[in-house]
Amino acid sequence: MSHHVLVVEDEIVTRTKLVGYFENEGYQVSQAENGEQMREIMMVENIDLIMLDINLPGENGLLLTRELRSRSEVGIILVTGRTDSIDRIVGLEMGADDYVTKPFELRELLVRVKNLLWRMDLVEKARSETLVEIHEDNIIRFSDWQFDINRRALTHNGQPVKLTKAEYELLVAFSSHQNVVLSRERILNMLSHRVEAPNDRTIDVLIRRMRSKMEVDPKNPQIFVTVHGEGYMFAGD
Repeated sequence: MSHHVLVVEDEIVTRTKLVGYFENEGYQVSQAENGEQMREIMMVENIDLIMLDINLPGENGLLLTRELRSRSEVGIILVTGRTDSIDRIVGLEMGADDYVTKPFELRELLVRVKNLLWRMDLVEKARSETLVEIHEDNIIRFSDWQFDINRRALTHNGQPVKLTKAEYELLVAFSSHQNVVLSRERILNMLSHRVEAPNDRTIDVLIRRMRSKMEVDPKNPQIFVTVHGEGYMFAGD
């Protein structure tokens, strides 16, 4: 089944060109000229990825990105004529996955769309494989910790510990591969990347954050263990 993309663009010439090009490449394509039409389509269609113009009348693309990300994991590529790097940074911080500046090459945009959808499909596949490997009640217990995967809840001696979306996904990946060394690349493939160019450092930063939340002594980790030259291992019993 082909992926369904939504083009949100108020400039009719650009919108028509994008719709025609991506339909020609085999995608199912819907179109909207503002945030209101975008919401109407999102309510009735299962959209995989949105190409969203920043410079829309009324609600701009940055505000719409923040709204979308607060309630959806849809892929978001911001498309704009602006070259201001501040917009680019703000867009990514608000949850966009990628950013393209007009005038853009259609082939470049196609590559970005394909890469993002590929990453999202990988995450979905990893999630479905992960869930099969976890206990039937989807609750994992180790030491004084309890991790309820369905409720996205982590508790220590009954006290809740807040997790970001990335930290939650990291813990799902690790807890379903106990005592298995995972390379940074493999861990990256299990996460839904909400940054433009995820890399090895992304994982190192996430691990540091998890250690500060969960280790008795973060400098001498007992749960998230470094295996030098290979990656990390989850040693929760």
